[in-house]
Amino acid sequence: MNAETPYLLPDGESAWVIETSVAATHLGDMLSRFRAGESEPMIFGDAGQPEGVVISWDDWRRLMALAADEEGFDHIYQTARERLADKNAGPSIPFEDVAAELGIDLNEDADQADKPKS
Repeated sequence: MNAETPYLLPDGESAWVIETSVAATHLGDMLSRFRAGESEPMIFGDAGQPEGVVISWDDWRRLMALAADEEGFDHIYQTARERLADKNAGPSIPFEDVAAELGIDLNEDADQADKPKS
């Protein structure tokens, strides 16, 4: 069985899904990549279906800072509810596209994400 399976996204691009049983063996490599400044997430799941994702601490902090913003949270919550309610929504969306839709700059220093924009 292949450890990675391409998953077709709505825009025609593919995301590579790593089998869950193999994903754990890549955690050390992911940590090294995050320390080197890379932010590409590791998507994992079974039968080629994305079910989880490993992201850097900095990316997670940016998401949490946005979620803590009441206005931002309301937008995120409403978007999530609409997508979950839509049974015909299609395949998942790339992490970068979600971040862009929510106004998250993945290249922004995590320490700056908590500070108000001037």
